[in-house]
Amino acid sequence: MELAGLSVAEAIAAEYKPASVLLCIGPGNNGGDGLVAARHLAQFGFSPSLFYPRQSDKYQSLLSQCHAFRIPLVQDLDTAILKSDLIVDAIFGFSFKGSPRAPFDKALDSLRMSDKPIVSVDIPSGWDVENGDSQGPAISPDMLVSLTAPKLCARFFKGRFHYLGGRFIPPEMADELKIPSFPGVANCIRLT
Repeated sequence: MELAGLSVAEAIAAEYKPASVLLCIGPGNNGGDGLVAARHLAQFGFSPSLFYPRQSDKYQSLLSQCHAFRIPLVQDLDTAILKSDLIVDAIFGFSFKGSPRAPFDKALDSLRMSDKPIVSVDIPSGWDVENGDSQGPAISPDMLVSLTAPKLCARFFKGRFHYLGGRFIPPEMADELKIPSFPGVANCIRLT
């Protein structure tokens, strides 16, 4: 999770100038990646804030680290979106199935309606891992940071920046999956 979140933060820092960034945090592993990314973004000169409506006991230590970096929690998502320059979608990951329930259904609606650039972690929240945004109106991120390897839905990504984050795969498997080599000590690589 630490490497995944660092990869997300590095990809963001490579393409966007330090600014106000709102991280929308879900209850699962994607949310944990987002909490880690928030801390690194603060260290990179960004001004992160967190929309974290359903906090998980599993990630209290990550949230405590965010508090130590004075990263604020926001309650009013729509107001926070208006005040932010960039949004990170760390709500749902590749294992999410079905229709989002409250409070995330309304959160996804707000993200869909926003004109702010969105960075999605691993897959855009609400997308099917194989078929993309086939279930109706969906988030259209400006950046996708695929973790480990691009998921099948990445072929439907139409944003400007597609990154691969995390050096998680052994070399033999990376060759089999045609994962490009990471330069130097980088934790992410731009694919498009």
